[in-house]
Amino acid sequence: MDEANEDMLGQVPHAADYRLHPLLGIDELQHGEVDFAALVRKAERRLDAFDGTVDAIVGYWDFPVSTLVPILCGRYGLRSTSLESVLKCEHKYWSRLEQAAVTDAVPAFGLVDLAADDPRPPEGVRFPMWLKPVTGYSSELAFGVRDMDEFRSAVAEIRAGVGRVGRPLEFVLDRVELPDEIAAAGGQACLAEEAITGEQVAVEGYVRGGEVTVYGTLDSLTYPDSPCFLRHQYPSRLPGGVQERLRDIAERVITRIGMDDATFSIEYFYDPETDRISILEVNPRHSQSHAELFAYVDGVPNHHIMLRLALGQDPALPHGEGPYALAAKWYHRRFEDAVVTRVPTGEELAALEHRIPGTRVNHVPPAGARLSDLPEQDSYSFELAHVFTAADSESELIAKYDEVITALPFTFAPQEETVR
Repeated sequence: MDEANEDMLGQVPHAADYRLHPLLGIDELQHGEVDFAALVRKAERRLDAFDGTVDAIVGYWDFPVSTLVPILCGRYGLRSTSLESVLKCEHKYWSRLEQAAVTDAVPAFGLVDLAADDPRPPEGVRFPMWLKPVTGYSSELAFGVRDMDEFRSAVAEIRAGVGRVGRPLEFVLDRVELPDEIAAAGGQACLAEEAITGEQVAVEGYVRGGEVTVYGTLDSLTYPDSPCFLRHQYPSRLPGGVQERLRDIAERVITRIGMDDATFSIEYFYDPETDRISILEVNPRHSQSHAELFAYVDGVPNHHIMLRLALGQDPALPHGEGPYALAAKWYHRRFEDAVVTRVPTGEELAALEHRIPGTRVNHVPPAGARLSDLPEQDSYSFELAHVFTAADSESELIAKYDEVITALPFTFAPQEETVR
C-alpha cells in the first residue's frame, strides 16, 4: 500500500466502510532477491496475529504479489481467482500458448535455450524481436534486438539476471499441475517474440461469475523512436469497431485462461495500416497506475472494482461521471544516467497541483539517488516522475503536462560526475 494508491483507495465509494491494512511492503516484495516461501510465512504470521476479521486480501502489483493473493486467499478461505489462472498469465510462454489456442492475434514466439553454448533465435521467429524472461517486473530485462550481435548481448544480460524472479516463480509453479511443455521450460527461461508494431492500447476488465466485462480502453503512446511509454490516455481514440474487436479477444482469452472473481488488463498493438491486432501481454490484475484516470473521467478509481470483487459485491463502475472528458498518466523520463541533486519538495508539488487544476505528480526519486540504482527501471530510460493531467481536450491535456514539466525543479550532476 504505497502513498499514491492509499490516497486513491480512500476515494472509492463507501471508503468509510473499509478498514485497509498493509500486509507486505514494496521493499519486501520487489527489491533485491525474492524469497517467496519467506514472504508467504511472513504474510501468514501477520494475518494470524491480526486482531480482527480478515475479509479480503487484494493486491495490484505484478509477480510476486499477483501469485501471493490467490495463495493467501486459498489459505484463509477468501474470494480470489485460482493460482493456476494467474500463472497462465505471469508465465509469458504459458500465456502465449493459451492465447494462441483461441486467437490469431499472437506474434511468432518461442523459447531461447539459455543453457546452449551459442543460443540461437527459436525457429520461425525473425528479427527484429524482443527477448524477455518468462516473468518479470515491468520491462526489466526486456530487450528489443535487431541482429545476432544484439541478440547475444541481450542473452548475456538475461542469463545473469533471470534467476532473481525466475527462482521464486519456480517455487510457485511447483504448487500447480503443469503441462509438460511448461514444466520443461521452468521459471528461468527466456522468451523470444517477433516484434509487433502499431498503436499500443490496453483494455481493463474483470470477471465475475464467469462473465467477462471490459470497462475501459486506453491508448499507450511512446516517446518518439523509443519503446518507452510517454503516456497512457483514457478513453481511447481508436474507432469503436476496433475497440469491439479488442473486447472480443479479451473475452476469449480470459475465458480460456479460466480467471474468475478477478480483475485483468490486456495490452495490445493495433496496426491501422494492416488492421491487425496483436496481444502484447495479459496481466492478471487491474492497473493501479490507471486509477487516477478513471477517477478523473468516470468519477471513481478502478480500485473500486478490485475491492468489490474481493468482497463478493457488484463491481460495476460508472462511466463519464467524472469532472473531465479525458485524462493521461505521463512518464517524465531521462535517457542518460545521472545523480539527482535536486527534486521538487512536497510543498512545491502541492503548490503546482493547486495552480494547475487536474494535475498530480508522484513517484519522484529521492535527492542524491543515482538513476541507474533505482529499482524497477526499464532497459532504456529512467523515470523521474509520474505526471497525471486531466482536461476537456487533448490539446489542453498536453499543455498542462508541458506546464508541469517546465515547473518541476529537477537538477542533476554532470554526466562525467556519475562515473564510479
